Amino acid sequence: MTGYTMLRNGGAGNGGQTCMLRWSNRIRLTWLSFTLFIILVFFPLIAHYYLTTLDEADEAGKRIFGPRAGSELCEVKHVLDLCRIRESVSEELLQLEAKRQELNSEVAKLNLKIEACKKSIENAKQDLLQLKNVISQTEHSYKELVAQNQPKLSLPIRLLPEKDEAGLPPPKAQRGCRLHNCFDYSRCPLTSGFPVYVYDSDQFAFGSYLDPLVKQAFQAAARANVYVTDSADIACLYVILVGEMQEPAVLRPADLEKQLSSLPHWRRDGHNHVVLSLSRKLDTQNLLYNVSTGRAMVAQSTFYAAQYRPGFDLVVSPLVHAMSEPNFMEIPPQVPVKRKYLFTFQGEKIESLRSSLQEARSFEEEMEGDPPADYDDRIIATLKAVQDSKLDQVLVEFTCKSQPRASLPTEWALCGEREDRLELLKLSTFALIITPGDPRLLVSSGCATRLFEALEVGAVPVVLGEHVQLPYQDVLQWSEAALVVPKPRVTEVHFLLRSLSDSDLLAMRRQGRFLWETYFSTTDSIFSTVLAVIRTRIQIPAAPIREEAAAEIPHRSGKAAGTDPNMADTGDLDLGPVETEPPYASPKYLRNFTLTVTDLYRSWNSAPGPFHLFPHTPFDPVLPSEAKFLGSGTGFRPIGGGAGGSGKEFQAALGGNVPREQFTVVMLTYEREEVLMNSLERLNGLPYLNKVVVVWNSPKLPSEDLVWPDIGVPIMVVRTEKNSLNNRFLPWNEIETEAILSIDDDAHLRHDEIMFGFRVWREARDRIVGFPGRYHAWDLPHQAWLYNSNYSCELSMVLTGAAFFHKYYAYLYSYVMPQAIRDMVDEYINCEDIAMNFLVSHITRKPPIKVTSRWTFRCPGCPQALSHDDSHFHERHKCINFFVKVYGYMPLLYTQFRVDSVLFKTRLPHDKTKCFKFI
Repeated sequence: MTGYTMLRNGGAGNGGQTCMLRWSNRIRLTWLSFTLFIILVFFPLIAHYYLTTLDEADEAGKRIFGPRAGSELCEVKHVLDLCRIRESVSEELLQLEAKRQELNSEVAKLNLKIEACKKSIENAKQDLLQLKNVISQTEHSYKELVAQNQPKLSLPIRLLPEKDEAGLPPPKAQRGCRLHNCFDYSRCPLTSGFPVYVYDSDQFAFGSYLDPLVKQAFQAAARANVYVTDSADIACLYVILVGEMQEPAVLRPADLEKQLSSLPHWRRDGHNHVVLSLSRKLDTQNLLYNVSTGRAMVAQSTFYAAQYRPGFDLVVSPLVHAMSEPNFMEIPPQVPVKRKYLFTFQGEKIESLRSSLQEARSFEEEMEGDPPADYDDRIIATLKAVQDSKLDQVLVEFTCKSQPRASLPTEWALCGEREDRLELLKLSTFALIITPGDPRLLVSSGCATRLFEALEVGAVPVVLGEHVQLPYQDVLQWSEAALVVPKPRVTEVHFLLRSLSDSDLLAMRRQGRFLWETYFSTTDSIFSTVLAVIRTRIQIPAAPIREEAAAEIPHRSGKAAGTDPNMADTGDLDLGPVETEPPYASPKYLRNFTLTVTDLYRSWNSAPGPFHLFPHTPFDPVLPSEAKFLGSGTGFRPIGGGAGGSGKEFQAALGGNVPREQFTVVMLTYEREEVLMNSLERLNGLPYLNKVVVVWNSPKLPSEDLVWPDIGVPIMVVRTEKNSLNNRFLPWNEIETEAILSIDDDAHLRHDEIMFGFRVWREARDRIVGFPGRYHAWDLPHQAWLYNSNYSCELSMVLTGAAFFHKYYAYLYSYVMPQAIRDMVDEYINCEDIAMNFLVSHITRKPPIKVTSRWTFRCPGCPQALSHDDSHFHERHKCINFFVKVYGYMPLLYTQFRVDSVLFKTRLPHDKTKCFKFI
């Protein structure tokens, strides 16, 4: 029952499902049949309708699917813009295609040119290599020819005798000592450098008797001297200081002679020794009068005729300023020329000879050696008569108001204190110096002191007595600084003094000031002069003056600098050689070992200017200042000259007596890198430029990433010890040319202007030649000098911010010019250009030369310089007045001379048309 029932239900369920499947299949078939009916019936009908419509269209232009023109298609509004874009793009594509084809053709042509250039470069390299080989072979052949035609010279073998050497043959008498028989030349070869050994006086017994101040001053001077050596074995000269002695000390002549003989290098007779006695006090006695010095030279301030050996012994000046420098502020000016008194004399004679008026002796008897006549009575009477005549204001006093100073017999003793005597001499045009009445006393410390004081304050010395031996008389031309009158001509002294012109007086006063400053003023100058006189006598050249060692700052050079068209565009003017010359140094000074006695005489007697620093070879000083230098000079020049011609031939070569020469640019800068780089780039392509020395005046080094331009010549960047404008004029050892172009880092000068200035300088090598001119003027209300930079037809200075000068003046500025001037330049950070103009005008007595009409040279847009400060001109006023006090007069000279080239076009303001222009 149960099984039956289940069978029935199960069967009933399966049958329901089957019926449902059948029913759904019928519906699907119906829907599919209906869809196919619609597709098969309606789509053909719709297609038939449209086809019928197209076929029944009457106008061909109404057909939709038929072929139609492009213009007709564009009439459709919504595609007009697309059509325009298509047409524009089509045109651009056509243009780009044409350009592409054109560029392809140009690239092909350039590739051909590149290949041709590469071949040309390779050929040029081969030609250059061949030329270098030819040049090298030519130089080698030239050196061989020179070697064949020049004798082979070598330095002489140095002879160094032993301590126990036999020595030279003794002279017949000690007074007969001269250089040829008492000096050993074998110890002083020409190439020895003149080494000098100085004994330490403290190691000997007499050293304890020396004046401590004199000994200290002498030791300091010896340490600073370039010739002093510590090696006694190689010394040419030996110096021993024996005076001045202290007042209480008394050293017997025999004891001093014994101590001198015991010197370790005395070698029996003392040859090549100098026994030096410096007098600081007026009562200094003749310490070496009864001392046998053998073949040793004697240098002191007091000599008797029986003691002095002409050409061998030396008369030195007294040591007044032992450990102090002269105070220029206390020295009176050299102008006005005429002072209150025509001449003055103060003195008292403690002991005298019998008057020649009382002694009835004939001239023949005096010549036979009888006691000499004493002219002092006649001198007193004559000078008192001049004073009483009231023709000129004079002051003569033959009796001291206070106790006279100690003096030697027959010598006129000095009166009063040194300060009182100097005050009187400052009011005196001439200073009378009456020599001792006994002519056997050639010179005394009292006479030497009178001479020293007269030169110090600018009173022209008038020496009565021609027999006197003045200091360094065999090498100094005293006739240019003093008047030496025989005593019998005392009646003519007044006439002689009144006959001198103001210009002669000023020249003598200036020369006397130079002699005092250079040879007498300090211990160092006295010691240097003694050595220089001996060195000159034995004809050994001076040691070369030291050059400033350049501490180079490493820097990185970049690409080659371009040429500023404004700087290099010179029209038809040919500035120099077509190709830039390689660096060429000036010829070395080669005359040091060919100095002769004739040269020495000419150098001291024919030298122009107050300094006597210019012998016939213009830049060759002989005695100290010792400013001779080997590195540069005018020495022997290559013989040649201009090749003649005109126009282009003249422009393309320097010509003249020095046809080949270059110059060095010295540029001072301080933390203005951009301005400096622009200035250096402007020098690219400048003819005859040897090198550029950049004086980096800042303690801060240049930027590490700073790229320096390559201008075709070396650029030397020099680091300085301190920020000083004096660094502009240091004689750097990197400067190998005589010509220096000093230029500021912001100066704008065209190449043609620089070349023209260089040509002019070559015609006036002893002067400053530059562009911006200035002048000095006298301020009458304030009684002072003023610095003026206004435009003027007259000038007295040329600024060294753009000027040529000789390297010689760099040595003088740095080592010879008074230190007080350089100190003021450092104090104000100003006035270094004024100081250089003062120096050159003082030496040459010539004004500078201005070239072209340019008055300023500052670059537009550059950072503000120091000269724009309001205090700039006030400081320059002070500098001029201080420099005048140091020099004692105004050395600057006015000039209306200006040099212009005919190729320059000068535009003058309407109010300056009366200025003269020299071409």
